[in-house]
Amino acid sequence: MPELPDVEGFREVLDSCGRGRRVRHVDVRDTGVLRGVGVRRLRREVEGRRLGRPHRHGKLLVAPVGDGPALVWHFGMTGELVPASAGDPLDRHDRVVLTLDGERQLRYRDQRKLQGVRLADGPGAVARMLEGLGPDALDIGRGEFLALLAGRRGAVKALLMDQSAIAGLGNLLCDEILWRARVAPGRPARDLGEAEARRMFTAMRRVLATSCRASRVPPRPGWLTGHRDDADPVCPRCGTPLRSRRVSGRRTVWCPACQH
Repeated sequence: MPELPDVEGFREVLDSCGRGRRVRHVDVRDTGVLRGVGVRRLRREVEGRRLGRPHRHGKLLVAPVGDGPALVWHFGMTGELVPASAGDPLDRHDRVVLTLDGERQLRYRDQRKLQGVRLADGPGAVARMLEGLGPDALDIGRGEFLALLAGRRGAVKALLMDQSAIAGLGNLLCDEILWRARVAPGRPARDLGEAEARRMFTAMRRVLATSCRASRVPPRPGWLTGHRDDADPVCPRCGTPLRSRRVSGRRTVWCPACQH
């Protein structure tokens, strides 16, 4: 599933390949990814206008179009934004294709179609789309993060996964952050000591910084992420066999020795 680092990578693609370019044509190859907008209106509002500076909040990517509306992408489980040339072969999962000046294209590619593309009427509509989200995980300050943990009863991983609390963290990021901070995923958030909470904040910042540079959560040998899908996964820090169970409906991997 695309998480904050992936969407940050898509923002960079959009910024470098699309910003300032006019949208010559919108090709909707599958209406199943349109959310709250039809093909005719999408073309009417987007074609002939220039893409503005994109910005990201959590897992949402927003691209202003001209002086009014904005395209909003939610990438769901399998979505991605792919740069291409007009002559490149189409992928069977390319759902919406924007053809820009210079025969460049931006292709919204999505296998499972769980989310998709929205059109906001303007900045106010964008703000309403984002109002249910918590602060972006890259922007939240340490004091705000510690206060958030102190006020919640539920499991700490469930809190990190809650987009209304912190926007942008997904399953892989949460497991990596908790492993680095040596915090068990099932611990009640408000039971964490200040030192543990500070370790979590530091781990989050470091994991996000490295992951954003890679535009993904990298499966490095020294990371939990690099071993969670091994046939017999062991902790890359202490060699203890990793454990796995579901937390908030998602497969959760942790080290019972390091995260006790």
